[in-house]
Amino acid sequence: MSDSILVTGGTGTLGRLVVGRLLETGADVRVLSRSPRPGTPYAPVRGDLTTGAGLERAVDGVSTVVHLASDFRRPKGDVEGTRRLTQAARAAGAGHLVFISIVGVDRHPYFYYRAKYEAERVVAASGLPYTILRTTQFHDFALFLAQSLARLPVVPVPAGWRMQPVDTSEVAERLVELASAAPAGRVPDMGGPEILPARDLVRAYLSAAGRRRPLVSVRVPGKTAAAFRQGVHLAPGHATGVRTFGEFLAGRVDPARLVSGYGAA
Repeated sequence: MSDSILVTGGTGTLGRLVVGRLLETGADVRVLSRSPRPGTPYAPVRGDLTTGAGLERAVDGVSTVVHLASDFRRPKGDVEGTRRLTQAARAAGAGHLVFISIVGVDRHPYFYYRAKYEAERVVAASGLPYTILRTTQFHDFALFLAQSLARLPVVPVPAGWRMQPVDTSEVAERLVELASAAPAGRVPDMGGPEILPARDLVRAYLSAAGRRRPLVSVRVPGKTAAAFRQGVHLAPGHATGVRTFGEFLAGRVDPARLVSGYGAA
């Protein structure tokens, strides 16, 4: 690839991997940032999705935009930021926008998922040629969740909840493939290789970390919890991931330090 590619969220857990793989292909990579740092192997571009400042310059001459930026704490801001980005990219004549989303966002009542779906609709209605990839939760998030629960002497585990964690590096590889190809609309979902009960995820983490904790099942009330029990967020027909959660833990969890990509225990 020789054309310029703009990546939003390029310094996050997924974004760092996507940027690295794009650079390996020889792409001219720009990374949007509110506070660009010099000395990076990519071209940092100052811009802010929350205000729109700098977006016109960031997308100037860009052929493809890979939109990964997201803030769990401000999901509505994600929607407006996506709208600003698509408007700027269309005005600049970008030929492709690749957007990362989550399996089940069109059916799940969880507030963050609903915002993701709204952002999908913004992309689809933007007039830009686009590709949307929905994935299940990342291994990094499953680890963060297990660590958070295991901080208590007795670990509460949501009854009936399951996850299908997928490896972040595999998602990054898929996104680079999609960015290199023609716009394809919404492509098939991508899920991890196994669906695991929340109890098994926590047990796997505790074992890898060398910890012992009693587990107790807790039935969480509400529509959001019911959707997680129903597996709305799962993609059993698209278990295309290869690396299992156990394999991820073996290479990631240091019993002495208990390190995770989302925070330490």
